[in-house]
Amino acid sequence: MEPVMELALRSVLAVRGQSCELSLDSERLAWRELRPRRDRSRRAGVCLTRVLQRARGLTDSLNRQLPSGGHSIPVSEIVSVGEAEIDETYHHSMKWEHMCKPHAFTVNYVQRVKNHRWRCKAVTFWCSDEVLCCHWLKALNDLLDHQTCRPKHLLIYINPYGGKKKGKQIYENKVAPLFNLAGISTDVIVTEFANHARDNLYEVNLEKYDGIVCVGGDGMFSEVLHGLIGRVQKDKDIDHDNPEANLSPCAIRIGIIPAGSTDCVCFATVGINDPVTSALHIILGDSQPLDVCSVHRKKRFLKYTVSLLGYGFYGDVLKCSEKNRWLGPARYDFAGIKTFLSHHCYEGTVSFQAAKWAAGSPRDLTRCMSGCDICRQSSKQLDEHQKAQALGSLQNEQEDWKTIKGKFMAVNAANMCCACPRSPKGLSPAAHLADGAADLIVVHKCSRLNFLRHLIRHTNKKDQFDFPFVEVHRVKTFQFTPKHFEVEDEDGDAESTDLRISGKKNFAQICTDHPSCGCNQVNSIWNCDGETLDQTAIEMRVHCQLIKLFARGVEDPKPKNKCSSRI
Repeated sequence: MEPVMELALRSVLAVRGQSCELSLDSERLAWRELRPRRDRSRRAGVCLTRVLQRARGLTDSLNRQLPSGGHSIPVSEIVSVGEAEIDETYHHSMKWEHMCKPHAFTVNYVQRVKNHRWRCKAVTFWCSDEVLCCHWLKALNDLLDHQTCRPKHLLIYINPYGGKKKGKQIYENKVAPLFNLAGISTDVIVTEFANHARDNLYEVNLEKYDGIVCVGGDGMFSEVLHGLIGRVQKDKDIDHDNPEANLSPCAIRIGIIPAGSTDCVCFATVGINDPVTSALHIILGDSQPLDVCSVHRKKRFLKYTVSLLGYGFYGDVLKCSEKNRWLGPARYDFAGIKTFLSHHCYEGTVSFQAAKWAAGSPRDLTRCMSGCDICRQSSKQLDEHQKAQALGSLQNEQEDWKTIKGKFMAVNAANMCCACPRSPKGLSPAAHLADGAADLIVVHKCSRLNFLRHLIRHTNKKDQFDFPFVEVHRVKTFQFTPKHFEVEDEDGDAESTDLRISGKKNFAQICTDHPSCGCNQVNSIWNCDGETLDQTAIEMRVHCQLIKLFARGVEDPKPKNKCSSRI
């Protein structure tokens, strides 16, 4: 591909009846209103400067000439440019009839509003010179053509049943018009049954598409995630049942249009659950690498997870909410209160290996923002660590396992902060999206009051790990084994985790040292990104930057405090 020519244009055009000086270089489009002048011989549309040849410091000089009160748009955030239709009312109000036939072009661009929300805005520039108008159109479209990261053809999966059952309506009314505006072609599949998207991805020709978009909640994203990763491993002949296998990264990106009851992944990677904002991130071709955790039981693959893997409290909340789906989104509040009052704790063993290469720690208060420096440094150090391990220069890592035994209110592995509108900080505020590690949070048995204090800190600015009964570790892998389970299949490899069976066979082992804790329930279930996982004895491993999303991470509202550049 030929390099983008360093160019600059400057002309006097009209915007909303006001003469403006419009400037363009390879990075930005900017305009400012001109003060009325007595000399009216200078009409809008007179080109002040044609194409200027490449010159050192040209961009800086242009920026210095633009006053701070003007408007400036990065070329990378222009959605589309096209010829505008002539508005007769505007034509007569500007008295264009005394001049040549007016010409106009419209620039559609991204405008940021509060709380990470984006909107598509449009500005129309008018001039009397057709050649000049065409010249601007060509220059702008040439620059957009060099935005090679932008998708041209997308595969769309819509879940019509998720959330408030408005996924199809959200896509048709809010997202499809933006894709059409940006010139993106789509193939749309409305899913008809559970795992429809996952199964379809094993058969579809992925080479036709620049990305996959799911319209729905976290469950819909999980379907697409499993289908895409499974398809890539199948094509690469990698056995994902092997927990030690190095999975092949997925080159094609995934976009999320939030339309579910919970949209945790979207909130943590964009900063807001808004369909229009997510659609604009997809149009601009943003790319955010994301770690994925694989969950195994011995030599059998169970699930992939990208946000929360929770046992105990969060597993019980999910189980209760699934039984009360008729309540809609309110089922989560009901399940949370009921589970808190039940106050179950579970006995078992947690073993883990620390992520020694990780640049940060779970309590360093460093949030993962757009262009996170910790993610970049950690992934680089992980590559060096793996190369050293392959060369045999590292000692046997089996000696690095650490073990925690006891009774737990919750055992959680957070692959990201797990933020949501009700918990803006999330389950682990300093967790990172692409550092190759997860935050293991172990909440030991405690009183209801202490556990409530821990939960409340998810919603305020205090350190939620600053309790003697809470441990947090940044890990690359961990295993959990419950105290009470039995092997029942013919080969002696499968674990019986049916709570009713376990409860009956182990009923005599009810906790007696703390009668009020409700420990009569022997095992919990795992909450795997909002999906139930009945196996209790599991092993989890983090795969660094296994997939990429159409996102850029949560943008820092205070750029001056931003710690790094884009990944």
